[in-house]
Amino acid sequence: MGSIGRGPGVRVLAGSPAPLSPLPSPPVPAPMTARLSRSVPLTVATALFMEHLDSTVIATSLPAMAADLGLSPIRLNLAITTYLVAMAVFIPVSGWIADRFGARRVFVAAIGVFLLGSIACGSAPSLEVLVAGRALQGLGGAMMTPVGRLVLLRSIPKSEMISAMAWLTVPALIGPVLGPPLGGFVTTYASWRWIFWINVPIGLIGIVAALVLMPHIREEETGPFDATGFVLSAVGLAALVFALETAGREVASAAVEIGVLAVGLGLVAAYVVHARRIARPLIDVELLRIPTFRAGVLGGSIFRIGVGALPFLLPLQLQIGFGRTPLESGLTTFIAAVGAIGMKMTAGRIITRFGFRDTLTVNAVIAGGMLAVIALVDASTPVAVLMAMLFVGGFFRSLEFTAINVVVFSDVDEARMSRATSFSSMMQQLSLSAGVALGATALHLLGASDGRAPTSSDISLAIAVIGGLSMLAAVFFARLSTDAGAAMLEGRAARPEGE
Repeated sequence: MGSIGRGPGVRVLAGSPAPLSPLPSPPVPAPMTARLSRSVPLTVATALFMEHLDSTVIATSLPAMAADLGLSPIRLNLAITTYLVAMAVFIPVSGWIADRFGARRVFVAAIGVFLLGSIACGSAPSLEVLVAGRALQGLGGAMMTPVGRLVLLRSIPKSEMISAMAWLTVPALIGPVLGPPLGGFVTTYASWRWIFWINVPIGLIGIVAALVLMPHIREEETGPFDATGFVLSAVGLAALVFALETAGREVASAAVEIGVLAVGLGLVAAYVVHARRIARPLIDVELLRIPTFRAGVLGGSIFRIGVGALPFLLPLQLQIGFGRTPLESGLTTFIAAVGAIGMKMTAGRIITRFGFRDTLTVNAVIAGGMLAVIALVDASTPVAVLMAMLFVGGFFRSLEFTAINVVVFSDVDEARMSRATSFSSMMQQLSLSAGVALGATALHLLGASDGRAPTSSDISLAIAVIGGLSMLAAVFFARLSTDAGAAMLEGRAARPEGE
């Protein structure tokens, strides 16, 4: 089978759309560039939307699931933790697998595994089958996110990357917002099993779209598999995620949580030592020497910790603090997704006008501030005012995510791109879990101070804390150079986005 060069060690197999990085000859036709700049991100977004929706919709349905299976809701939390642990274990290996077997093939297989897990969950007669299905979903999800992003980075020209990444930001924000009301609606008027069965048509659409529209990209040389690194990272990350997910929820004793956290940190530290001794580690910590990657990963993680707690805290405030129904809560918070979609039309112009450093720095303060100001809302605040705040906040949070997701890869060379996507995806997963853990721990400590359950004022204080934390991400972004990510802006000032 013939191939077309795509930089050192990378090839696009014959029968796939032509690669879009600058080539000596022949030039890539503009219509094909435009087609891939839309079709590839939309295909990946379909799978990511399914993943993000599924990871949040289950929380609303837990009581009904527990009653149907004859279990306590606390025991059923194992289904959520299993999914997140499986994600943490397999994300680091996703880049190597994509390079070895081809990114499109792995992406399609990942959707297939996720669908098998969904079918198992939807037909589960017991907790054991449900947990096994969630583990399969976690395995599939661990491959979908980084591999989908890898396909996008290797098939879209840098000058179109802002627009492409904007499409991937939207499902990540819509899923957590749409999940709770959808889960409540489906559970109330149908059956909790449909929250899993609904993945089947979405996933099939994603598989067909990937087979038809995605280029088939793979590495010529993958290097040996880092088995030692996999064991260290898998156990260490699984322990960290377990500790973060159980923090403040009284699932395990404080001693057990601290012990698991210590084990996780120790194994991750051991992995870092190991990674510095081999040429091609599974998670390449040397990537943090790249200023844009370091800022995107570390600053982005701080920002996501704050944002990750919002879908957990805000519904609690609306339902427990203000006495709203789950449906009213879902319909109120959904407006944030509308703001996120609106950002798609303007992200390119904003970033081109102000550059990545200024956009990320100033916008982190604005977006974090929009989070913190929600703490001022009380039961008497008009719904329209709250929805306006959420709409504006959704816009700025989406803009920040888009800029982070582009600049983090702007200076990564082709040879390390797969490892960079795995590293970035791993940190995203950990930071989002840390956000929920932070929110839950804050509420637990506030409520436990005098033996009572958290009140509306406690939740408001927790929201203020996470907003302030998100604002601290600006410190990392302010250290970027003024021309950071300049390659990603090439040609954008000359023509409006979308032309």
